[in-house]
Amino acid sequence: MMLVMPMLNGANQAIWQLKTALDVQGRVFSVRRLVAQITAPISMAIAGPLADDVFDPALSSSEHWLSRVLSPDFGVGAGAGMSLIILASGILVAGVGLGAYQKRQILDVEKLIPDHAEGE
Repeated sequence: MMLVMPMLNGANQAIWQLKTALDVQGRVFSVRRLVAQITAPISMAIAGPLADDVFDPALSSSEHWLSRVLSPDFGVGAGAGMSLIILASGILVAGVGLGAYQKRQILDVEKLIPDHAEGE
């Protein structure tokens, strides 16, 4: 997931710079960054307790059904729950990315939205 992020972010930024008028780019980009970064503390607040209270206990006992199914891939004990969360997050991000390619509006965004006019 992190390998392709620079390419995706670079293409994304180039489109936004081309489509956003120069006089409002600072405001637009700061709001974009705020929306993008607000998810980090929210996800950390959710992932920590989820790992500590749900997945680590489930994967620390060989008698739990989740441990029987997933222990060959994630192991048993401390950290196994967090590794499961990281894998699931990666799969979700890949799914969102692949789902975006199914939307014609996203693929054609450069054609659908006009460029800002120079000198405005």
